[in-house]
Parts: sequence; C-alpha cells; structure tokens
Amino acid sequence: MKYFPLLWAGLWRKRTRTTFTLLSVVAAFLLYGLLQGVNAWLGNALEGARVNRLYTVSRISFIEPLPISYVQQIETVPGVDKVAYFNWFGGYYQDPKNQVQSYVTDVRRTFEVFKEWEVPPEQLEKMVHTRNGAIVGEATAKRFNWKIGDRVPLRTPIWTRKDGAASYDFDIVGIYKAPAQNNIFLINYDFFDEARSFGQGKIGWVAFSIKDPTRSSQIAAAVDKMFRNSPNETKTQNEKEFAQAQIKQIGDIGFMVNAIVGAVLFTLLFLTGNTMMQSVRERIPELAVLKTVGFTDGMVTTLVLAESILLCVIAAFIGLGLAALIFPGIRSFVGGNATLPLSVLGTGAIAAILLALVSGLPPAWRANRLAVVDALAGR
Repeated sequence: MKYFPLLWAGLWRKRTRTTFTLLSVVAAFLLYGLLQGVNAWLGNALEGARVNRLYTVSRISFIEPLPISYVQQIETVPGVDKVAYFNWFGGYYQDPKNQVQSYVTDVRRTFEVFKEWEVPPEQLEKMVHTRNGAIVGEATAKRFNWKIGDRVPLRTPIWTRKDGAASYDFDIVGIYKAPAQNNIFLINYDFFDEARSFGQGKIGWVAFSIKDPTRSSQIAAAVDKMFRNSPNETKTQNEKEFAQAQIKQIGDIGFMVNAIVGAVLFTLLFLTGNTMMQSVRERIPELAVLKTVGFTDGMVTTLVLAESILLCVIAAFIGLGLAALIFPGIRSFVGGNATLPLSVLGTGAIAAILLALVSGLPPAWRANRLAVVDALAGR
C-alpha cells in the first residue's frame, strides 16, 4: 500500500488520456456484463424448465397452426395429465414499440398445466365469464401501470377482426404471479376465435403435463404417432427442448454473445496496451531514476503491471456495477427474477485481471530491461 500514491500519480500523469481509456474499458465491461448476463439468464431459465411438461407443435414449423381438435385427442394418450393450448396474438399497447407478450388460451386449462402460476380463484372465475377479459402477468401490469378493472386496447398486425379493425379491447379481470414468465397477457380463445377474420378452429401449440416424467420420451412419441401421415403432423418436445427451439429461431445466442464480447475485449487489449506502452515511453527517465535510488528491476516491473491492473480493475468494477444496476430493468420484458448472475461478475473480474496482465506485460518488460545510463542519456 505504501506505493499506492506512486501508482496513482503515474496513472493520472496524463489525465485526458487516462480518462478516455477508463471510459472505454467501462463501456466494454458494461457491454460484457449485459450480454453475458442475458446469456447466463437464458441458460438458467432453460435449466429451470419442467421435465413433466411437454409441448406439441406442427412438424413443419412453429408458426404453422394445428386444429383445436388435437387437444381432445392428446388428452386420450395414456400418461397425459392436463392439457392446455395457445395461440400467439402478437399485440402491442398504444405504440408498436410497446410489444405485449400476449397469448390466446383457455385460462382454466392453462392454470391447471402451469401450476406455478398463481391467480386468485375469484379472478380466474371472472375471466371465464368475461368474454373479452384478460389475466395479466404481474411484470406486465407494473410495466404499464395496469390494474384490475382497466380496459386495455391491444392492436395486432396479424389478427384483423371481421369488421377490418386491428384493435381489440380487453377488460383486465386478474393479475397472476409466477417465478418466471410473469409477463404474459392471457386472452380468452372463444372471444378471439369468434372475432378474428381468418384461422377459425386453429391453435398455435399444445402444452400438457404428464403423470410420470420418466416416460416423457414415450409419451411424446405416442402423441406424434397419433398424427403421423395426417395433414398436420406434429413434433412433441419437453419444455427445455421447446424453449431451446424458440431461442434458436433467433440464432445461436451463446455464439453471438461470445463473438461480440471477444471482439470487444480483443480491441480493448490493443487500446490499454497502447496506453500503457505510451505511458512507460514518456516516463523512461523517471523509471531510470527509480532504479538509481534503489528500486530493483523486479520492483519497477511490478509497479508498471500494478498500474495496468489498477486501471483495468477500477474500470471493470464500474462497468460491471452499472450492468448490475441496469440488468433488472429487463424484468419488465422477460419476466421472472432477472438479476445479473454472480458468475458473470466473477468471470468479468477475472477477464479484467487477464486483460491488465496481457496489456501490461510488454511495457513492464521494457521497463525491466531498461538500462539506467542509456535512459538518463536519452538513448
């Protein structure tokens, strides 16, 4: 600690250069924290998927509809417990930027399959008897400051009404809580199916629980066999596989995140390395004086490396701290307990130290090999 003032003075010798370098490293680790946080959060969400819940979609494509009659047929498969069905609504509130994750369903069936979703029984009953009713996830209700009794218009670019309108008015009759997926807007299927101008009698996918999770593969195969060679063949997966398939429609998130982060850190390596090299080059006479008054080669090398570590660690701490503060803001959009995983903070700290060591080694090696006579002579 007694050398800290010396380190601090050397770091801020050129305040403008240090400030801009610091801001660059802060921005890089802010980006690192957010991207790796999303990647880790998606991974944790997949790990939390239920093994006793299966999903049936069209074998051709997820967006290809299925007949609603499939629901009753799936209920007859041995081992199937409760069955629900969904259709994507694709609505937004007031502005297309305010996308609302909205699904059309039979709410009684939905809350039987998704037992972790909690809604007061009286609100569920009210939904059943309100054709244009809606039950909203807690996160979405907070996002738009909605409360029970509000009438909410949602517009959709997909499902126009029979009268040509693109807006549906819904009465919020309930708000549900869930450890995850608490950002969904649930709509009564009968109301939607009667109002839409096309696609009557069709649904998007079926979700169902099973009695014995160890038989998930056999039950999935039995469901798909039932509809084999029909006009609407199916593909049934467990919840984790289904979620992975949805994410892959966007792309390989892990690869994209790692590629972006790798490019940013690689660029940052040259930036911090150039800053440290220039700093050492400007201070060659000063470093020579330090050796003259008794500092060993190893001590001078350590000082230069410590200066690099101090710069990177401070900036990384600020960047990761900002990421941790910003990350919970996505809770409104993804639902669940969206906090920055500790593993991301840990790997970020390790990345900062490695960055500092790699970028600081060339100037530190130059300082180590510095000859006092040549340095003081300006050679």
